[in-house]
Amino acid sequence: MNFLRFAVRRLAEMAAALLGASFVIFGAMYLAPGNPASFLLAGRSASPEALRAINAQYHFDEPFVVQYVRWLGQVVQGDFGRSITYRTDVSRLLADRLPSTLLLISMALVLVLALGLLLGWIGAVRGGAADSTILVTTTFAIGTPSFVAAVLLQGLFAVNLHWFPTGGTGEGPARMLWHLTLPAVALALYLIGMLARVTRAAMLDVLGQEHVTVARSRGVSDHRVIRRHVFRNALGTVLTTSGLIVSTLLVTTVLVESAFSVGGIGQLLELSTTTKDFPTVQAISLIMVALFMTVNLVVDLLHPLVDPRVALGPRRPAA
Repeated sequence: MNFLRFAVRRLAEMAAALLGASFVIFGAMYLAPGNPASFLLAGRSASPEALRAINAQYHFDEPFVVQYVRWLGQVVQGDFGRSITYRTDVSRLLADRLPSTLLLISMALVLVLALGLLLGWIGAVRGGAADSTILVTTTFAIGTPSFVAAVLLQGLFAVNLHWFPTGGTGEGPARMLWHLTLPAVALALYLIGMLARVTRAAMLDVLGQEHVTVARSRGVSDHRVIRRHVFRNALGTVLTTSGLIVSTLLVTTVLVESAFSVGGIGQLLELSTTTKDFPTVQAISLIMVALFMTVNLVVDLLHPLVDPRVALGPRRPAA
């Protein structure tokens, strides 16, 4: 029952935060210089009657609050409006481009979790030269931003060695995986280093605790101690970091998709921002915020299950 109340409260908090975010997203676009009507005219002069017709068609002539309530009501029904740039429904644009972005993020997440946890585990358990090598490697990874990694990988493996395509998504599942390999590596490189460092530090902290020493003194094998006592107790910290990793992937995918010309929502967001395509920018921004909040919600719900020491209650301020 405590967990159920905790879950309901977190869901209510997420709904309230998402409502506030929707208001900020909708309003922020109207604070930007220029207006979408001028873009629709493409620099051409227009009569006052034509300008009024454009404003009426897209409801630009209505009060701000009325526009927001109308937009929010449509969003709740899955209607994000009509793209000003592409002259089609935003929902259709998202449906065409979202799979590429989700596949790219999923591939990058698999790389981050697999390599980050493995390197962190080896560094904490083995120590010595293996740990030193991992520290140097992860330092390089953390110091390489995603857009820099994208340029380096593209130049080496696509342009010089011709092992991978320079961009695009390809046709069919196999070719999509091939086309998205380099973007996924570029997206994951920094986060692999971060997760490896966090996993190593968390496991080393647990290794120095008394219950680990007691378990070893009782003759429990090192493998069982590491698996059941060390890694399991460090998993809470790793889980929290994983939530941050997914959130970071949602943000940095815009840069990587642009570098590799991946036709996902990240590249669509960049193009739509440049052309002041209000409905598309608002829809993508709201979806990213919703995904970000959902990831944090899942982490909060899983944390007490992974680590029973976590209290199911409101966060208390530090003393």
